[in-house]
Amino acid sequence: MRLEDYSYHLPQSLIAQTPLDDRSSSRLMVVDRRGITGPVHGAFRGLPDLLDENDLLVINRSRVVPARAFVTRETGGEVEVLFTRERGGCEFEAWVKSVGRLTPGEVLRCEDPRWVFRFVERIGGREGILRAETAAGAGAKIGEVLEALGHVPLPPYIQRPDEPGDRERYQTVYAREKGSVAAPTAGLHFDAGLLAEIGRRGVGIAPLVLHVGPGTFSPLDSDEVEANELDREYFTVPAGTLTAVREAKKSGKRIVAVGTTVTRALESAHAMGWLDEASDGEILSADTNLFIYPGYKFQVVDRLITNFHLPQSSLLLLVCAFLGRERTLDCYRRAVEDKYRFYSYGDAMFIR
Repeated sequence: MRLEDYSYHLPQSLIAQTPLDDRSSSRLMVVDRRGITGPVHGAFRGLPDLLDENDLLVINRSRVVPARAFVTRETGGEVEVLFTRERGGCEFEAWVKSVGRLTPGEVLRCEDPRWVFRFVERIGGREGILRAETAAGAGAKIGEVLEALGHVPLPPYIQRPDEPGDRERYQTVYAREKGSVAAPTAGLHFDAGLLAEIGRRGVGIAPLVLHVGPGTFSPLDSDEVEANELDREYFTVPAGTLTAVREAKKSGKRIVAVGTTVTRALESAHAMGWLDEASDGEILSADTNLFIYPGYKFQVVDRLITNFHLPQSSLLLLVCAFLGRERTLDCYRRAVEDKYRFYSYGDAMFIR
């Protein structure tokens, strides 16, 4: 398959640069996966009317960390650092611009003079290991440092600096476990009132965690779809969620994935055998680089809530695998014609 076949024209004016004040007021395109009816347009706050006790809603509770930091080399040059994963204590992995120019032991000065980052070593084409230290040279907890001086890692298509309000608005209302560098954006449309109403309809809600890595911002490298590989991302699924999903599938209930991250986590859990038997109260965790593209046979997810994604992206390919390429691209064309808002702070689809 050619990557160029998974593209569409999008005017820049339709890329949402700011969030709506009211989360659930975003638009919702409802699509029948079986193709019996055409897309229906509504508001996200109407989602409870589309769900019932036969649905199990699965959400991603990962929380975005203020992962972007700007540091200065001893030569005076500025370097952008994007936290990707904690290694324990003071050391962490990060995407570092011009990582090849840094030398082990080099000190990078932070915007806040209380801390510095010390470059430890390069571990890939764009990644390195750094150590967070106090100005006096003692180790520092990277979480505390980023909370104090880090910036919200807004995607590059949001062409403005992050603002204080992004710290909470670029989070789902149910975000708990810190670790993502991008929001699981399908969940941004839920507010407390909407979740309460969904619960009153008898819909089960089950959590898991997949920490979104910076690879979500990166274009696929190869023009041949099958030749691409995704970066690994860490995910965990509580035993209660595994049990809920397992019992739902046995009883014929529908699994509703809130976003592509939940979809990849659930399908990965199935591939790893986690849904085959009881897990005795464990929280199972692993890394996944599952790449879902057309031809993939879904084993767990029956319905999908998702935002509108970039052309030729792994996220768009997942949606095409779920709905079909032609139907997906037709929905995207209609969304452009109807002036939907696109990408992270944009509108949503419900494929049922």
